[in-house]
Amino acid sequence: MSSTTLLAVPALAFVTSISPGPSNVMLLASGVNFGFRRTIPQILGITIGFSTLLVAAGLGLGAVLRAVPPLELALKVVGGAYLLYLAWRIASARSMGPEAAGGTRPLTFLESAAFQWINPKAWVVALTVMAVHADPVAPMASAMLVAAVFALVNLPSISVWAAFGTAMRGFLADPARLKWFNIGMGLLLAASLWPMLRT
Repeated sequence: MSSTTLLAVPALAFVTSISPGPSNVMLLASGVNFGFRRTIPQILGITIGFSTLLVAAGLGLGAVLRAVPPLELALKVVGGAYLLYLAWRIASARSMGPEAAGGTRPLTFLESAAFQWINPKAWVVALTVMAVHADPVAPMASAMLVAAVFALVNLPSISVWAAFGTAMRGFLADPARLKWFNIGMGLLLAASLWPMLRT
C-alpha cells in the first residue's frame, strides 16, 4: 500500500464513520433509550459487520451484484424493508431502559453486524473504498488491510454517537421529549433510504 493510500484510508474511514447514516442514527437512539453499556454489542456489531462487508467487496462481491441485477434489487428491497422496520421500532419507543414498552431492546451484536450487509450507506462506502484502494495484484491482503484500518477508526468514531445519545438521557427523561425524539430519529432513519431509492 502506497504512502498516499496509508494517509487517505484513515481519513476516509473517519469521515464516513463519523458522518450521519442509518447505523449512527440507531446508535444515537440506542444511547438515549438504553445507555452506553447496553449499546456496546451494537457498536461492535457495526464495526465487525462493516469490516467483513469491506473484505467481501474487495474480493469482488460488488461486481457480482452488478452483474446480477435481480440480486441487487432483492438486496435493496430486503434492506429497505428492514430499515423501515427498525425506524418504526425506534419511533414507537416511549420509555428508556429495560422498562421500555413493548419489550424493546437495543440491537444485538449479530443484528447490527448483519444490518451492515443491507445498509445502503455501508454498501456505497465499501464499494467506493475498494474500487479506489484495493490492489488487484494482492486483493485479499489489500482488502484485509483496508478493513483493519477502517475497523480501528470506525470503533471510536461511531462510539461518539452512542455516547452523545447517553449524554442526552437526562434531558430526554421527560416522556414527551423522549416521544418526539424517538419519532424524529425514526423518521430520520426512514429518510436515509432516499439515496438508495434514487438509484
